[in-house]
Amino acid sequence: MTDPNAIQPSALDQLPDRDPEETAEWQASLDAVAKAAGPHRAAYLMRRTLERAEGTGIALPKLLETDYVNTIPTSAEPGVPGDEEMERRITAWNRWNAAAMVTRGSKHGVGGHIATFASAAWLYETGFNHFFKGKEADGSGDQLYIQGHASPGIYARAFLDGRLNEQHLDNFRQESGGDGLPSYPHPRRLPWLWEFPTVSMGLGPLSAIYQARFNRYLTARGIKDVSNSHVWAFLGDGEMDEPESTAALALASREGLDNLTFVINCNLQRLDGPVRANFKIVQELEAQFRGAGWNVVKTLWGTAWDELFQLDTTGALVRRLREVPDAQVQTYQTRDAAYIREDFFGKDPALVEMAKLLSDDKILECFHLSRGGHEARKVYAAYKAAVDFKGAPTVILAQTVKGYTLGEGFASKNANHQMKKLTVDEFKAMRDLLDLPIKDSDFVDGVVPYGHPGADSPEVRYLQERRAALGGPAPARRVHPVAPLPAPAEKAFASFDKGSGSQNVATTMAFVRLVKDLVRDKETGKRWVPIVPDEARTFGMESLFPSLGIYSPKGQTYEPVDRDQLMYYKEAKNGQILNEGITEAGSMADFIAASTSYATHGEAMIPFYIFYSMFGWQRTADQMWQLGDQLGRGFLIGATAGRTTLTGEGLQHADGHSPVIAATNPAALTYDPAFAYEVAAIVKDGLRRMYGEAAPGEDPNVFYYLTVYNEPLPQPAKPAVDGIDQGIVKGLYRFNTAESAGLSPAANAPRIQLLGSGTAIHWTLQAQQLLAQEWGVAADVWSATSWTELRRDALEADAALLRGEERVPYVRQALQGAEGPVLAVSDYMRQVPDQIAQWVEQDWSSLGADGFGLSDTREAARRHFGVDAQSIVVAALAQLAKRGEVKAAAVKEAREKYGL
Repeated sequence: MTDPNAIQPSALDQLPDRDPEETAEWQASLDAVAKAAGPHRAAYLMRRTLERAEGTGIALPKLLETDYVNTIPTSAEPGVPGDEEMERRITAWNRWNAAAMVTRGSKHGVGGHIATFASAAWLYETGFNHFFKGKEADGSGDQLYIQGHASPGIYARAFLDGRLNEQHLDNFRQESGGDGLPSYPHPRRLPWLWEFPTVSMGLGPLSAIYQARFNRYLTARGIKDVSNSHVWAFLGDGEMDEPESTAALALASREGLDNLTFVINCNLQRLDGPVRANFKIVQELEAQFRGAGWNVVKTLWGTAWDELFQLDTTGALVRRLREVPDAQVQTYQTRDAAYIREDFFGKDPALVEMAKLLSDDKILECFHLSRGGHEARKVYAAYKAAVDFKGAPTVILAQTVKGYTLGEGFASKNANHQMKKLTVDEFKAMRDLLDLPIKDSDFVDGVVPYGHPGADSPEVRYLQERRAALGGPAPARRVHPVAPLPAPAEKAFASFDKGSGSQNVATTMAFVRLVKDLVRDKETGKRWVPIVPDEARTFGMESLFPSLGIYSPKGQTYEPVDRDQLMYYKEAKNGQILNEGITEAGSMADFIAASTSYATHGEAMIPFYIFYSMFGWQRTADQMWQLGDQLGRGFLIGATAGRTTLTGEGLQHADGHSPVIAATNPAALTYDPAFAYEVAAIVKDGLRRMYGEAAPGEDPNVFYYLTVYNEPLPQPAKPAVDGIDQGIVKGLYRFNTAESAGLSPAANAPRIQLLGSGTAIHWTLQAQQLLAQEWGVAADVWSATSWTELRRDALEADAALLRGEERVPYVRQALQGAEGPVLAVSDYMRQVPDQIAQWVEQDWSSLGADGFGLSDTREAARRHFGVDAQSIVVAALAQLAKRGEVKAAAVKEAREKYGL
């Protein structure tokens, strides 16, 4: 049996030892140090030797953890160039007003979070005063991803600089009146202030990485030079447990995104208690980021600790700090000096002696208050190190106290995330601690007052001067006035009007063919951003590789294996395609960055993200909400759509529900086009609405979700029907009648209206033929391009009626006078077409593919779900039999005839 404690073979055993005697001497030296000075001294020497090797360029694996001390020693800290006392006073006002706002709001039961900003105030203030570039700076300024729970502090600062008033603060979390403040960063709710919605934890860090990457993409492609823009993401240590938080760390380091800094507020607490009760979250995060190739800066201890570290001549203090678990650190912050002497210092004789040299006040100052994240000098040093570092992104691990300055009732308490208010006495104690000129008489009827030094006060002038020097207010969102993009040439869209003749073309291929034409447009072609998660060949996009190139900051450093082929795999520094690998989350983050470039950078980009429809809304719907919150524009393409079209793939790939999920998102315009010319008409209208001249009352801040199919079928010519383009965009038009289809029904033939969407319209057309030829029934066929848009129009009509306005829903207008009952069919669950049932005046029924998907041929799957042409015939006959328009026996006869 192998001894688990034996030294295991390493990669070094594979290398020849050119001087075994020298190797043995080094090993013997290490053994001697460990024996004479102890293992701690041996470990110290090894770490310093490895650091020396790394500093001299010797290729060795990096240390994943360093000591639990500041990366930048006090002696190496640069001086803060501003007025530190002035910045302290500004921060004090912000702390006060943030707490006052939430406390006053709690009287209305709207809640809020106080403790997060209390811990992070200096992390923000130092950045606002010295680092964060505004919109008037070079390029596009910086992009700030603010931690959602810290929003009260950002509002407090905007109040101080004059962008908000007391009424705004009193309407925190009370938006219905029109001048309220959203609870968290929401561009859709406060579009002049917030750029990025971040409170859905994990999405902020993921989006920040792809935003920094998209900035490089814009510059590399010559769209706009934003090389001076820096992305700052403020995160919580508990938030880093979200898989999305660390999903793209390797991408950031691989592409050398030194335009990106993560600032992780390590207050050691998540919502219910310690982040790592029995471990150390800072050390864990350091190892994770170092392993991913990031530059790591730890800012853990304040200047009060300098005396302790100077007394630590044996390394006992550093060792003890490494071994104390986070939950115990939290306990020290709430206990007296005697407890700390016994529990922290009493574990090591050297520390016992050190403690004798320290007063109780000194111990309490260090363990209760002094953290690196609470001192401007420490934070400034970390930020400067981050922006000066080149070649990799930086993460700053700043240790703080959650609830700092809010009093003993808040600081480090497990429940402080849920604590929404301070008492008057607690506010008065906070006032005294912060040295604010607020009188007891200012507390009228027990209501805490807001504090402001005056619009012309030294504090406000300093704040505004610092922001002016950095390029204007921050955070801020600006949509620069830009001319609408010119419409692409009509030829690109009209080419689909004649149909495909005898050629079978899937709607997925029709969309890709349309994009190939649009990216060649001289005016707007360069603005298309094709995004795909490593499935380009599945969707027939490989022909775009050599013509557009796949974006890579390194270009192509190798000769591709398929270089001698026409459609070879081409990477380029100015490549247009973003091929992200197998990551729907990363691709969506790409899409969000590109779709909001019109505001972030004043450059309208037209992203389309094409994906397996099953793996879009089901997997990344939270990001679709983020996209809507951020006012993104573009085209999401759910390819290989439907429950029965993806032969053989089965349950996990068969999408029967994405339109249902998409329908829940108010910003998503969901379409299920059946034919190539419908795809063209929808894309054309989307370009007009989002990037051209939106009609009065139309919101351009929407995005389109199109489902397209991998089922190659002949594409018909566009019918010569008046208003067909309007019908396609609104969601419904009559494709043909029994008469126009050449079926010559009898004058008194029973009639039914068949509504089909997407690929289901082909089975519906087959059913139309069978009903006429075998059962003497006349059927008219309608293409329902968007059940969701029909429903939304109907809901708006209902709302108008309640306001006393006469308005008829479009679906009712379109079907007005249509004879017989209505039968709706789609390749999705019945809930999709049933969205419009209550507004259809005719008798209604529907067919859909409810349940789980299965592996089989298309024909067998459709028979299984009862949506094939024969099943439609039986359902249509059953509808007519209910009305007495065909004999009931016909239904049974049809079931038997078709083997149902």
